[in-house]
Amino acid sequence: MPPLGDARLVVIGHLLTPWTQRGHCPRQGHFDGPVCQIVLDPVWTEALTGIEAFPRLQLLYWMDQARRDLVLLAPKGSDKLSGPFALRAPTRPNPIASSIVELVERRDNVLSVRGLDCVSGTPLLDIKPHRGAV
Repeated sequence: MPPLGDARLVVIGHLLTPWTQRGHCPRQGHFDGPVCQIVLDPVWTEALTGIEAFPRLQLLYWMDQARRDLVLLAPKGSDKLSGPFALRAPTRPNPIASSIVELVERRDNVLSVRGLDCVSGTPLLDIKPHRGAV
């Protein structure tokens, strides 16, 4: 991979899920899935002010276990090769994932949510209120 350009990301917390290995994660999160936790670094607790007003949140997280060196890959169940920009696969130059989750509860710097699909310990990059249709 080329050296990092001018992008400087700040990991604001991590995600706790029941899955400890990539192969055990669901292909996509569901609102009837298990309750998972978003644990923010305590320095960001005040940044959660008002979050309870939004029943759904968009999370951006870094798939730190994903490969970043493949230009072509075959989607699961297919022999046809595609590039990562034509797929939702975790294998991509910048493995940033986006999930829409349902907010179950907030306790200080911890949010309980449903709808995640990642490995426990995954670094969290951002949280946004979700205002779109799902």
